[in-house]
Amino acid sequence: GRTRPARFARILEELRKTGCEITVRETQSVGHAVDLARDVTKGAFDIIAAAGGDGTINEVLNGLGGRSSALGIIPLGTANVVARELGQSFTPEAIAHTLAFGPIKDIYVCRANDHRFIMMAGIGFDAQVVANVSLELKKKIGPFAYVVAALREAMFGTPGVSNVSIDGIVHRASSAIVCNGGHYGGPFVVAPKASFNSEDLHVVLMKGRGWFSVMRYGLALICNRLSKCYDVDVIAGRHIIISGPSDQPVQVDGEFLTRQSVYIHKERDLTRIVYPK
Repeated sequence: GRTRPARFARILEELRKTGCEITVRETQSVGHAVDLARDVTKGAFDIIAAAGGDGTINEVLNGLGGRSSALGIIPLGTANVVARELGQSFTPEAIAHTLAFGPIKDIYVCRANDHRFIMMAGIGFDAQVVANVSLELKKKIGPFAYVVAALREAMFGTPGVSNVSIDGIVHRASSAIVCNGGHYGGPFVVAPKASFNSEDLHVVLMKGRGWFSVMRYGLALICNRLSKCYDVDVIAGRHIIISGPSDQPVQVDGEFLTRQSVYIHKERDLTRIVYPK
């Protein structure tokens, strides 16, 4: 990204102090990080670090495929959900220390059809917000751009009802979030038992419709009590199929993916990622 060049330069400076050898490759457009990661020669680097937000991490994850290089995180995005799930401190010194000395661990990542993701997939209200948020507004006001898009969607959106099959049992919901980790939208926790280290996914099913339900869910999210709402269920499962109205978007890791049905599951092969020490 180009929105935090001074911060990125500071992180690189701290990395060089540790003796790390660094190669920087800049993205030029959406999707370019996939190509950059895919073109890296296998074994050329110990760590491939994604510098940006969760969308950039997602692109690098898809470009790496099953390569042996570990995935590192330099959080420079709007919500930085993956970094929060890992427990990463956000100071330049802490980020550099993690990349230089942090333990490399194996985690489960997921697939939505043929697309890999690390954190979450969603359909319904949150996917509508992701599909409609203004990129220009994100650059200007950061995470508050999602608040603007959420208010607009709550007032003028027309939510449908989706079928969510969890291990063969079909549920109906106006919105659903399939979680590989507990965090969502930044520091908030929606699926407390979800973990990168578990073979299970946790599906948050929201059944209420209309602006009042959206506002109620939003307040519950801020208070980390969304899973406690009377019309919200959190169900663990390993094979998830989501199908909704034909125009309903699906988001993964905070980025628009498709308007088609998706089959979601965790990959059998584990992915290597750098954890904070």
